[in-house]
Amino acid sequence: MRADRRILPAGDAALLVELPDLNDVLALFDALDRTRPPGVIDLVPASRTIGVTVDPSVLPVSTARHWLAGTEASTGVGQAERPSVELRVRYDGPDLGEVSALLGRTPAEVVALHTGSVWRVAFCGFAPGFGYLVTDHDEFAVPRRSTPRTAVPAGAVGLAGEFSGVYPRSSPGGWQLIGSTDAVLWDASAEQPALLAPGTTVTFVEVR
Repeated sequence: MRADRRILPAGDAALLVELPDLNDVLALFDALDRTRPPGVIDLVPASRTIGVTVDPSVLPVSTARHWLAGTEASTGVGQAERPSVELRVRYDGPDLGEVSALLGRTPAEVVALHTGSVWRVAFCGFAPGFGYLVTDHDEFAVPRRSTPRTAVPAGAVGLAGEFSGVYPRSSPGGWQLIGSTDAVLWDASAEQPALLAPGTTVTFVEVR
């Protein structure tokens, strides 16, 4: 067993890879996504794990385990190799002033940093279509709100910890809200219901 990963059974047709941290998840997910053999049904990254579902009639679980154990993590994936999404945002969020104070920046500087950063969907969760976005710096590390809101509107753009994200539907939430978008993040009738899938790069564009 490799020291950088632990591979556990997850039923008759799935495995769970445990990794030290999110950076390891991102690096291995890139490599697995590029080298996935026939029979791999799904790769599901999370903050410390990657779930792998297979069709055992095509790819035996034992063979999948060898693939997971032997694949070298990526050292970097070119931007052109990833799908990309542009989100048009009105930076009118009720917490923009508080975020500015927490970061020691003006609201305009916060907006410029958010739009000037290239974000990537690290993993999805919380609600269908919600992507946890990370970037290559930690200048947006802000705490969640001490008192969550009982209702956050669909399209709200928020920050929490090292992540940015967009609420795909109205729901309770404790993220710091800095803006809003009209983009449809989840459409159950579409061939690809989620606009933001793991590995997708995201850029935010300010609109007024």
